[in-house]
Amino acid sequence: MNTHGMNILAGARPATRLPAQDLDRARRFYREQLGLEPVDERPGGLLYRCGGVDFALFQSAGASPGTFTQMGWEVDDIEAAVSELRRRGVAFEEVDLPGLRTRDGIAEIDGNYPSKGARGERGAWFRDSEGNMLGIGEPVT
Repeated sequence: MNTHGMNILAGARPATRLPAQDLDRARRFYREQLGLEPVDERPGGLLYRCGGVDFALFQSAGASPGTFTQMGWEVDDIEAAVSELRRRGVAFEEVDLPGLRTRDGIAEIDGNYPSKGARGERGAWFRDSEGNMLGIGEPVT
């Protein structure tokens, strides 16, 4: 068996793509609420870079159902991040499900990936102007 073909993506950089029905509205949200400016743009697309990783918003007639986290950021201090984003007008989701409940917008999550050296995670979720569900998380050691 040729294992070279199986590893072709292991060295590639993932790049998230998020749909936007109104690219101007999305640009305003990402600038005003998240404090992010595109590093590049093209007709129908805005390219952002956070922590050396790219994500793009693209003009789309379709929309995300917003029922799952499409992209997230790992932060060192989730309270500070939630506080700053709220100050900028971001509305956080309140979740009340078995095993996942937010308190003031932040959930305590049991378990984490062993490679992260954490026993859990704290998470918070919000939707962008286009209905995409985004999250922030802080590993708990």
